[in-house]
Amino acid sequence: MSEEQPLQVARCTKIIQDEKDTEKSKYVINVKQIAKFVVNLGERVSPTDIEEGMRVGVDRNKYQILLPLPPKIDASVTMMTVEEKPDVTYGDVGGCKEQVEKLREVVEMPLLSPERFVNLGIDPPKGALLYGPPGTGKTLCARAVANRTDATFIRVIGSELVQKYVGEGARMVRELFEMARTKKACIIFFDEIDAVGGARFDDGAGGDNEVQRTMLELITQLDGFDARGNIKVMFATNRPSTLDPALMRPGRIDRKIEFSLPDLEGRANILRIHAKSMSVERDIRWELISRLCPNSTGAELRSVCTEAGMFAIRARRKVATEKDFLSAVDKVIKGNLKFNSTATYMQYN
Repeated sequence: MSEEQPLQVARCTKIIQDEKDTEKSKYVINVKQIAKFVVNLGERVSPTDIEEGMRVGVDRNKYQILLPLPPKIDASVTMMTVEEKPDVTYGDVGGCKEQVEKLREVVEMPLLSPERFVNLGIDPPKGALLYGPPGTGKTLCARAVANRTDATFIRVIGSELVQKYVGEGARMVRELFEMARTKKACIIFFDEIDAVGGARFDDGAGGDNEVQRTMLELITQLDGFDARGNIKVMFATNRPSTLDPALMRPGRIDRKIEFSLPDLEGRANILRIHAKSMSVERDIRWELISRLCPNSTGAELRSVCTEAGMFAIRARRKVATEKDFLSAVDKVIKGNLKFNSTATYMQYN
């Protein structure tokens, strides 16, 4: 029994079409560090499987194309948080009703109802900037929109694009958009974009040159894809005043959505959402508890629910009571005031 010979990786640079019979077309391949060859297809490969610029596996002797290969993408790009369909729905987002509505207009409508924009003759917004204090639900809203549109959700932390060697960060941005184009619909969410999108300046030492190159590549990619295509881009930051004006201009970031601290009704709604999955007493006064949590973010309210559950576990009870929630407010909201930085972040605007 003969073993299959290993194939050599090459790139198809050009397809020479045969007008009479497409199966007799010739293919120009470039085998790295060897030469260029004009070859035929193998018996098991269809002409529709091969495109110009794609990687192919070729026979080592005759250099026939035997296998189409996927594009080469860096492992660090594919390891970014990719969720085929996030499990967060609009019902899991509280206190952000107006912000969710604005996000749906930017992302959901172009993907689900593109004919509305075609009939009006306008291009939908390409991207959105979500800004506000930490813990106000920016990432949560982005994942909820991705769930509604059945889009692949790629979350990129800004600091992941800051690399040691020249050109590495820009290459990662290029490969990220290449991977997004292979998906049916894709939402790229850049979290903490101020890590690479800060305003450009010359510090004399050239320490920020690589970060600036990465941002310029990101700007180029934003200009390079179709607004009516399958890619939507969202950015999130706590400090919008530090971002570069070239990144913020309309055409790249068309909508800027502020996530402020939730009001009284929003805080009560957030507490109900988190308590929905808990075993709690009936008739808990959520409005009273939310009044005791002024200027609190959604993340802090979630911590209140977690601590209330911890008080119930400590008392060996199976149900959390209103007293547990009041004790949790004392511990989380009032006890953490000295660590709270929300007031500092509210000065950004």
